Amino acid sequence: MLIHSLRCLPEIEALVMVQCAAQRGDITVEFLCRKLPGNRNARARAVLDYVIPRADSLLEVLANYHFRRAGLYVRRHVEVPDVGEVDFLVEDCLVVETDGATHFEPRSVKRDQRRNNRSIIDGYLVLRYYYDDVVHAPEVMVSEVQAVLKLWRGGRYPAGPANGVDLFA
Repeated sequence: MLIHSLRCLPEIEALVMVQCAAQRGDITVEFLCRKLPGNRNARARAVLDYVIPRADSLLEVLANYHFRRAGLYVRRHVEVPDVGEVDFLVEDCLVVETDGATHFEPRSVKRDQRRNNRSIIDGYLVLRYYYDDVVHAPEVMVSEVQAVLKLWRGGRYPAGPANGVDLFA
């Protein structure tokens, strides 16, 4: 069924199916790759490149897919000093977090806001996206990320420690 979905469904739908099966340990990406030889399966194999071995959520998988399709340089699960692990570090200056329903609990909201503050103090920009953003408006999410990066590249935001400059020196 997964091979059929990789060949026939839109990329994102096939990706979600494969990600779920791989995350549960029902199948490996390597196994699927071996079952999809030759040029006619190139598109199907390309979808497998978007599977995240250690995804915390499908939101993360979908956001990663959209960021990479937009040509952004993305690192996942990056450990940021004094902040902890962030979902994404885009272009090494922008922290992007994808938050599901558990992030609406009061304790989580406070923790996330403190992490945002610490990230900014340490010289990173921060954007947060929720289920509706990632699933229903990914083009808006990507365009906002690109807009912030454009402003950063244009000098709108000062370079901080994330970029080799101490803001407080």
